[in-house]
Amino acid sequence: MHNTIQNLINIEKNIQSTLSDLNINNQTKIIAVSKTFSPNKILPLIQHGHIDFGENKVQEAVDKWTGLRKENPNVKLHMIGKLQTNKVKYAVKLFDYIHSVDNEKLARKISEEGKKINKKTKVFIQVNIGGENQKSGVNKMDLNHLVSYCYEIKLDVIGLMCIPPLDEDPTRYFKEISKLNKDLGFSELSMGMSSDYLRASEYSATYLRIGSSIFGQRS
Repeated sequence: MHNTIQNLINIEKNIQSTLSDLNINNQTKIIAVSKTFSPNKILPLIQHGHIDFGENKVQEAVDKWTGLRKENPNVKLHMIGKLQTNKVKYAVKLFDYIHSVDNEKLARKISEEGKKINKKTKVFIQVNIGGENQKSGVNKMDLNHLVSYCYEIKLDVIGLMCIPPLDEDPTRYFKEISKLNKDLGFSELSMGMSSDYLRASEYSATYLRIGSSIFGQRS
């Protein structure tokens, strides 16, 4: 068995065990974050039956996945990195989900490009939950306004996304965004990475973005 498959199985078991011990009924999906990794690392997971994969650069994703998607049409691709408006038309064509919508201009561009090719990309609104200056994401105070705007332009918003401050315990941030997500009536929530996915799964995350724990460290 390929090591990436074994890693994925171990992660799934860890999540099930944690949620079972806490008596939490939460269905999580794992996005295997394949940025910088080549198709020969990805293919074993696809053959194993895994369908959700994440990339954070549009050009790399286009180069890597255009062929892979043709051969594996059931794969779901997630754009998890910062998305520039000049790359939106390529992103909308390739990705099924965009996790990093954080302003009106980007939301409008996704909506416009989607209409051109008659495609509804599912989007998450990225919230700057820790209020960090260097991080992308809409400010919590502006969240309701951005959500309303996305509805106005008929964007298919399915949930919130966050990346808590790296040097702090993520628990309070996960708790806060989980409440915000619930208050807004969303059913999906994108949070948790290799270092904190178990904690995220405890706080209603439905999509976990896991890279190095599946693929190994990036060179």
